[in-house]
Amino acid sequence: MTLALAAGFALAAAGTASAQVKFGMAGPITGPSAATGAQMKNGVAQAVEDINKAGGILGKQITVEYGDDVSDPKQGVSVANNFAADGVRFVIGNYNSGVTMPSSEVYQENGILEITPASTNPQVTERKMWNIFRTCGRDDQQGQVAGAYIVKHFKGKKIAVVHDKTTYGKGLADETIKAMAKGGMKPVLYEGINVGEKDYSALVSKIKQSGADLVYWGGLYTEGGLIVRQMRDQGVKAPLMGGDGITSDEFAQVGGPGVEGTLMTYGPDPRNKPEAKAVVAEFRAKKFEPEAYTLYSYAGVQVVKQAAEAAKSLEPKKVAEKMHSGMHFKTVIGDLSYDKKGDITRLDYVMYVWKKQPDGKISYVECPGSDCSKMK
Repeated sequence: MTLALAAGFALAAAGTASAQVKFGMAGPITGPSAATGAQMKNGVAQAVEDINKAGGILGKQITVEYGDDVSDPKQGVSVANNFAADGVRFVIGNYNSGVTMPSSEVYQENGILEITPASTNPQVTERKMWNIFRTCGRDDQQGQVAGAYIVKHFKGKKIAVVHDKTTYGKGLADETIKAMAKGGMKPVLYEGINVGEKDYSALVSKIKQSGADLVYWGGLYTEGGLIVRQMRDQGVKAPLMGGDGITSDEFAQVGGPGVEGTLMTYGPDPRNKPEAKAVVAEFRAKKFEPEAYTLYSYAGVQVVKQAAEAAKSLEPKKVAEKMHSGMHFKTVIGDLSYDKKGDITRLDYVMYVWKKQPDGKISYVECPGSDCSKMK
């Protein structure tokens, strides 16, 4: 993409190898989640370009390698090994929790610090590893927000829960069910589907038979969009509710007009933060809309820069120590600080609804006070 190419040319002229620090960006550059890979890639490229223009980190220019994990754990590990062999010291990635976890083990073995902008499964940071952090929240937090919303707004209604069997999707669905149970609710249907399938007619028939008033989806935007489209084709009018995995305008492109009314948990839109104004303008000037995980990826590079400068070192373990110390970081997604596990210390989820915009495009809009019923 143009941003990545621009960054590549800038980096080519960035000075000698001795005055450089190597970063890696690992994510699904191709495959079904390529739209998210583009967000991550462009977020890192823009951050690197901006930081290098301002003098780099501790006087060193940043170079970046991009690794395509295709949302596959084995490929993620292969990318991690390649980064280690090439002397990469800091990684922004991965996207899928099921890819991040095995990859982070390779990074730990090789003394590499990793910040994921998107992997929300609790186990990502529950393994007592020094090197793994995230700029996003966790699914036990996200599931709590989703489940509480269901209990409040769908009490006495029938809820179907569908997930994609992945670490992320099943984990998020199960956390939402736990939160529903606290309010005395349980799903009338609990089904897993296979990633990459195209025909969900059997699933939709089960949803129809269950009489579901709401379908909770634990998974990503491609399958989620197909499920909504096929639900509408078979006359199922129940709205879908999903998590941050459907936070891409690709969801509406796949799902069509029937995605309108879909509910979603995601962090407060970072594009609206005053800290992001100048950077968002840079992206838009390059004809790239910095939605979803673009700014979360940009923030990851900012955190490394600030922690390294505070530590006066580009040694990953020393940088990690600063990150674990409670230090506050100024980023495009707001102020961040970390606990001892590598999680951000703020609760980062609110409710959205997908609705038609004035230009006719369907996209996600944050609900005032996280009450989407006020959006009708």
